[in-house]
Amino acid sequence: MGHEVRLKCETLQRSGSFKARGALNYVLQLPQEVLAGGVITYSSGNHGQAVALAAKLKGVRAVVVMPITTPPIKIKGCERLGAEIVLEGTTSLERKARAEAIAEAEGLAIVPPFDHEWIIAGHGTIGLEIHEDWPEVDTVLVPVGGGGMVSGVCAALRRLRPGIRLVGVEPTGAASMLAALVAKRPVTLTSTRTIADGLAPVRTGDVTFEHVRQLADDVVTVDDGVIREAARILLLRRKLVVEYSGAVTVAALLSGAVRSPGRTVAILSGGNLDPAIMMELAGGT
Repeated sequence: MGHEVRLKCETLQRSGSFKARGALNYVLQLPQEVLAGGVITYSSGNHGQAVALAAKLKGVRAVVVMPITTPPIKIKGCERLGAEIVLEGTTSLERKARAEAIAEAEGLAIVPPFDHEWIIAGHGTIGLEIHEDWPEVDTVLVPVGGGGMVSGVCAALRRLRPGIRLVGVEPTGAASMLAALVAKRPVTLTSTRTIADGLAPVRTGDVTFEHVRQLADDVVTVDDGVIREAARILLLRRKLVVEYSGAVTVAALLSGAVRSPGRTVAILSGGNLDPAIMMELAGGT
């Protein structure tokens, strides 16, 4: 009791999630002759919208390979930003393979979703902003999917404030980073099952794994039930539209997965919530 919690609302980014930071940084690093041919990525939704936004700002073609289970709101978001959509499989490995094949055939530059230093550096600006706004913060909670955001946040804040507590949060049904930490190397999960679709890659990145292994204090997991409750509380009590993937940090506080956090920042990573789910949450008691 008595802990102060502040929310870092990446839900309010132009593309609806933190992914705009990494995608824009990556695209801006590409040589003009490479960028002119267009870009392609593989994404469960938010990174795709971020790449579509970056491509639109640069005036180049964008193709996004998404799983067949992608919520319509994320498909429409990419299309609204001018991207061409290809649906492929249900896992990150399936859509990655399809994107690589299209890139080779059509001369497109691949913008990886998380496992690249330019992506990580872009997301590190979240950590810089947290430090600028609240340098006294004790604990920062970060959603973990492939690990791009947590890597960037950890790299920035560990340098700026070595004693800060940095905790990654994953859904229990898709805990690829925790599995990698236990195995001491990235491993491929046989399957994932979670309502947090943006945090469900079957394998964490190699670069991101090393960042988390060296810089994070802990990675915890939260069940789908408490993730849903966290999204509901954020919607009804704080009037914040947060998708399930973005609500895992608040879920970690509600469930007690993170204890005695002191002055805490919980990063809300994305707000591209399916309207049907929003109505369901709003109708809860």
